[in-house]
Amino acid sequence: AGLVDMSSFAKFLLQGPQAEAALQRLAANDVAVPVGTSVYTALLNARGTFESDLTAARIAPDSYLLLTGTAQATRDAHWIRRQLPEGVTLTDVTSSYAVLSLAGPKVPEILSRLSPTSFDLADFQANAIRKITIGYATTWACRRSYLGDGFELYAPVEFTAAIYDALHEAGADLGLVDVGYYAVDSLRIEKGFRAWGRELTPDVNPYEAGLGFAVTLGKGDFLGREALVAAKAAPRTKRLIALVGPRPSGQMAWGGEAILADGKPIGEITSAGFGASLDGIVALGWASSDQPIDQAWLDARSWAIDLAGTSVSVSASLAAPLDRTHSRS
Repeated sequence: AGLVDMSSFAKFLLQGPQAEAALQRLAANDVAVPVGTSVYTALLNARGTFESDLTAARIAPDSYLLLTGTAQATRDAHWIRRQLPEGVTLTDVTSSYAVLSLAGPKVPEILSRLSPTSFDLADFQANAIRKITIGYATTWACRRSYLGDGFELYAPVEFTAAIYDALHEAGADLGLVDVGYYAVDSLRIEKGFRAWGRELTPDVNPYEAGLGFAVTLGKGDFLGREALVAAKAAPRTKRLIALVGPRPSGQMAWGGEAILADGKPIGEITSAGFGASLDGIVALGWASSDQPIDQAWLDARSWAIDLAGTSVSVSASLAAPLDRTHSRS
């Protein structure tokens, strides 16, 4: 099991009697969910392209905890506040809460040693968020993680050191270790999780990015819906693809490398690293063509990436690297 300090994530409280209606207009996904549920959603502009992506956790009938990327705090706060009606407030609580992210098959057992809450995956279902106690601390626990299937703890900062120590004490015999951000990036690429500023920008719509699940067209009107309806019906000649290559013997891919289809440049890598689960290079990147791009189109071509002038053969897929051999959690 791994433990990552992701306290730099930006965190906001959206509150007010009309908080649900306000967020429904801003979010492309359906956030009219029961209290105790979190939702991953795109935030779009009128062109139907990304302004941000975030997690909205409903913690009360009139309150959502919003979690977004570290570098997005000021940008997202400005974008959201511009759209809010009177009586709905957005409060930056980033400095009030730490985020401890846990991933691995032993995590439910570790947490169960510290809290009376059941962390059995059948009881604590994906995307659920609940208040739990760990020792003398009360914290939010959410079953989601940027590392794959796992749990995130949103803890008051004054209790974080004690919770961190308790987690390591409870998980010592189960192999709990601290994990750094190179590992985080590797794991999220293996799972195909997109990152703002790399895969997601204001020039990209959710269907191109393979994030159609973060959109609910049938929920009613929202910002960017009209453009998304047109984008969904249009041929997709630009797609985000996942690449898997051999274990590097010299140069490593880090992003920015050319993607080659049948020897010709067709796009650029946005994120890359070493995938320990697959023992090789894993990468995400954009491919563009004058033809619609689907999996059959990818399979009909030979793929490579340019590593410092050397062409390295890779496989290409619309599915995340791990999803080719593992079920997505």
